[in-house]
Amino acid sequence: MTQPEAGETAPTPQAAPPCALCSEAGGHLLWQNTALRVLRVDDTPLPGFTRAVWQAHRREMTDLCAADQQLLMRVVFTVEKVLRAELAPHKVNLAQLGNRVAHVHWHIIPRWPDDPYFPESPWSAVQPGTAAQAARWGQQRAQARARLPRYETALIEALDALHS
Repeated sequence: MTQPEAGETAPTPQAAPPCALCSEAGGHLLWQNTALRVLRVDDTPLPGFTRAVWQAHRREMTDLCAADQQLLMRVVFTVEKVLRAELAPHKVNLAQLGNRVAHVHWHIIPRWPDDPYFPESPWSAVQPGTAAQAARWGQQRAQARARLPRYETALIEALDALHS
């Protein structure tokens, strides 16, 4: 940025909007340590949608030192592994966007062929489907929801073991 000429004033910097992940948990807290927290995301029809959030405000993964990057990714991969073992989704999506909330966090998202967004992202519009698909999704969702307590217990145990 160049210095203002005589008689000009420097532009006023725009205040950054408050960070939602600094001011709110970002979901139902499942596990945390001083570096990061793992949350269940409840505002989605996809049971088991989990978020790993770096505690301190950082905009990009490269704002973390190499050891912290590795720590966060070990947690993300542990969540994915436990999610696959306990909920048996067809696919798991890993996403780190930060376009709306510029705070380092990862989404670990279980997916099923009959879920309302498949094959698009869970932030897309609901995909048109048949009555049979909706019925299958209702069954898959109910089964996954019934396994959530077991998933959460196994996840907490795995994360505790990772950090002991």
